[in-house]
Amino acid sequence: MAGRLEGKVAVITGGASGMGAATAELFVAEGARVVIGDLQDEIGREVAAAWGGQGAFRHCDVSKEDDVAALVHEATHRWGRLDVMFNNAGFGGTIGPIGSISEEEYDLTFDVLLKGVFFGVKHAAPVMTLQRSGSIISTASVAGILVGYGPHLYNVAKAAVIHLTKTVAAELGEANVRVNCICPGFIATPLAAGRPLSWGSEKSEERMQQMRESGALGQPLPRVGEGMDIAKAALFLASDDSEWVTGLEMIVDGGFHVGRSWRDQPRWLREPNPIRLYRPEGR
Repeated sequence: MAGRLEGKVAVITGGASGMGAATAELFVAEGARVVIGDLQDEIGREVAAAWGGQGAFRHCDVSKEDDVAALVHEATHRWGRLDVMFNNAGFGGTIGPIGSISEEEYDLTFDVLLKGVFFGVKHAAPVMTLQRSGSIISTASVAGILVGYGPHLYNVAKAAVIHLTKTVAAELGEANVRVNCICPGFIATPLAAGRPLSWGSEKSEERMQQMRESGALGQPLPRVGEGMDIAKAALFLASDDSEWVTGLEMIVDGGFHVGRSWRDQPRWLREPNPIRLYRPEGR
């Protein structure tokens, strides 16, 4: 039985670990051929090699336009087309109060979180427009919708990714190219756990498990998200199942964005209480 991405070619940035790796694994299992780009060369090569003829890896710093363009070229040169562009690479960006952020920190944060997405959209668009088909997906965040759950510039950059998604969807729709983004909540990934690249996998997994335990009740669905939760959302947006979906920010956060969980509401609100009707005297 053919997979949902049989015959399709995808590029995934940040594909060596976390949400990107989970998505790449699922895409390959569903029949896609995948080029992953990442700064983690050793892991990226190992991951791609495990897929045989269905995978390829290129070193990629998404803040550099030539690196992102090379990923698209790798896909089209190797397999003749590009059906899915998943702009997933990212990091937490600079932190701290607004008065403490330097111009250098500002530039680096936006270079990765916004410019990197822009480059992916820019270089995928001409290929897909000629094909008259394709799906561009970007990783945004619930932090781009709600404030108070991330650093200033991270919030702003992710909000910009959401708006970029909508404006480009309006342009490329006539060419039958769909443009959507995913807004994850708290996802147990090495990046979210604060893992430096120098950490080993054992320490990284230990921190991620701590995150799972401490964040399980942070949203109505009582667990933190996993990379595969985002991968499944990306699969829907990449596949023909979503052929009439564009300009969407798909929230995948266990219900975090709806507000406080019912279990966290005041006791008086959660317990049954007979309704006491107000009856004016004489009625």
